[in-house]
Amino acid sequence: MIEVFDPAGVHRPASAYSQGALVTGPGRWLHVSGQIGVRVDGSVPEGVGEQMEQMWDNLFAVLAHAGMAARDIVKITVFLVDQRDVKLWRQIRDQRMDGHACAATLLIVRGLASPQLHCEIEAVAFQPV
Repeated sequence: MIEVFDPAGVHRPASAYSQGALVTGPGRWLHVSGQIGVRVDGSVPEGVGEQMEQMWDNLFAVLAHAGMAARDIVKITVFLVDQRDVKLWRQIRDQRMDGHACAATLLIVRGLASPQLHCEIEAVAFQPV
């Protein structure tokens, strides 16, 4: 079971995420490698918004392969190369997570594996058995 929480004495999250995610009971863990906005054919969308959408598509494909969905995500870590993309990131994340506010970290980084890339996401998911 996953219990997300924002305890008193810690500042409220600035957007749709939780300060903690407690996982209890027997279950299955999935650690998802960093997913980037690259299509199956290897092409990279030019716009940051399109890359974010593709990045989520890739993450959800990995989750689905393991029989999991967004609601099973315990923690995400997101890397953006431009701080100006934070607002767009939050909009797309909120739509894709459909109210599920897992634990999250957002980092602004100098660059990713390729200069074409604007964003990357990694995740940890849990599913009770």
